[in-house]
Amino acid sequence: MEKVRVVAAGDSAILILFKQEISEEVNRAISATVQLIKMQQIEGIVDMIPAYASLLVEYNPLVIRYEELYKRLHSIVKMDTQVESLEKKIWEIPVCYGGEFGPDLSFVAENSGYSVEEVIERHSRDAYLIYMLGFLPGFTYLGGLEEKLHTKRLDNPRLCIPAGSVGIGGSQTGVYPVDSPGGWRLIGKTPVKMYNPAKQDPILTRAGEYIRFCPISLKEYREIEEAVAKDEYEVKWYKGE
Repeated sequence: MEKVRVVAAGDSAILILFKQEISEEVNRAISATVQLIKMQQIEGIVDMIPAYASLLVEYNPLVIRYEELYKRLHSIVKMDTQVESLEKKIWEIPVCYGGEFGPDLSFVAENSGYSVEEVIERHSRDAYLIYMLGFLPGFTYLGGLEEKLHTKRLDNPRLCIPAGSVGIGGSQTGVYPVDSPGGWRLIGKTPVKMYNPAKQDPILTRAGEYIRFCPISLKEYREIEEAVAKDEYEVKWYKGE
């Protein structure tokens, strides 16, 4: 990987710039760097925000000076990140496809040349890498959607898409974590809360982790929805290779 750069970003943040491309290699390097910084337990760091090809490190200048943090971060990015040793965490997100939850599923099927059943099978077949979070709290930018499932956005966005809706927008797929306007094609819905402000850790997933969508029936959806409302449902995850 080409040289990583460390630059100032205002008076309370430092930006670490990786190879300027969207790829799993770059994402793994970013995730490894986040872990290395956490291991250093640097006092004064307020937050770390991963993006497609960069990592923004926010800090309190009253606790740590820019010069000191710059030197420590520059030293960290020169380390061998050992990205292969990072755990591949894959979240299983249950999704009820079609029906009232997926009004655009038939359109996606027609556009792709697949049957509705094939769209569901292919959309839920692979684990999607979470490149970054943004736009809305807990909104995941996922990579890896099969090219034939790429579908243009709506010409006129919906004014309100319910939280939990699973959609496809262009070459991306993902879950709306809160009620929001949006132009993605809706193909299903999950009863899981990707963002829950009532929890100590309100955002379920992190950049560098993976999501695999798991088809469920409407009956299973209602059962999980009830369990989630009672705070009795725990989202499953497993270690990938």
